[in-house]
Amino acid sequence: MNQHDTLEVARIRQEYTEKNTQKLDELKALDRKVKLPAEIFAYTFGTVGSLVLGAGMSMAMGVIGSGLMIPGIVVGCLGIVAVSVNYFIRNKILSSRKKKYAEQIMTLSDEILNAQ
Repeated sequence: MNQHDTLEVARIRQEYTEKNTQKLDELKALDRKVKLPAEIFAYTFGTVGSLVLGAGMSMAMGVIGSGLMIPGIVVGCLGIVAVSVNYFIRNKILSSRKKKYAEQIMTLSDEILNAQ
């Protein structure tokens, strides 16, 4: 058996061995758990807001319908407001989730730092 075959056997064997979750992996997963909902909201709400803004612009310019200048301006302004407040809502969600999980993250990070 050559070295390539030995590496292949080791790779396959590693797939079937039980993996030990280390404290650092737990900390990273917890950090993702805190940040992911805020990011998903920000991307989704920002996308919807920009689509509303674009629809309003299209209505105001006459691309969608005709004679919809005033409703187009209103819809466009709603889109501008949505896009503008997106950042602040995301930060509020992130802040509340950080408060919720702060104790767990601090305990786990202290364990990691003290183990070194």
